[in-house]
Amino acid sequence: MSATPPVCDFGWKAPGFTLPATDGRTLSFDDVRGEKGTLIMFICNHCPYVQAVMDRIVRDAAALQALGIGVAAISSNDTQAYPQDGFAAMAAEAERQGFTFPYLFDESQDVARAYGAVCTPDFFGFDADGGLQYRGRLDASRKQAAAPDVRRDLYDAMRQVAETGHGPAEQVPSMGCSIKWRAA
Repeated sequence: MSATPPVCDFGWKAPGFTLPATDGRTLSFDDVRGEKGTLIMFICNHCPYVQAVMDRIVRDAAALQALGIGVAAISSNDTQAYPQDGFAAMAAEAERQGFTFPYLFDESQDVARAYGAVCTPDFFGFDADGGLQYRGRLDASRKQAAAPDVRRDLYDAMRQVAETGHGPAEQVPSMGCSIKWRAA
């Protein structure tokens, strides 16, 4: 089922976290924070929306890191119901895709709840002080990648955050598979 997150709540402060990464480290928000801002992405391995743009996520993450934006991806899906999103599979995906950013596992789903994440992919772009400046889409892609020359919404917004500390006033929400919550 597809889901769409709410619009950006400018200035909302990033919740802290400490999560295991697929490279064996345990990282906090402060560990991944960038000098010019931070991008937290909620993704997973199985979602067709994520898989359609994984190459673009990797490309844009590397370009943003070069601008001083810290980047991390978090998977929060129920791994009992979706074993392809489990920690070992996450590590394999990060290796296969050549992630230049940490891929973190939110087994308790507490971080996804704290952020209000609703779908994969769900992008949270913060300024240098940890205030939310972007809650939009990667680009116009959906379950299939958009044309190669499509506007890079996420990259452009986070470049603006790096340069000015402020995100764009107009943002188009991301769309993707709903977070797979564990049964209560």
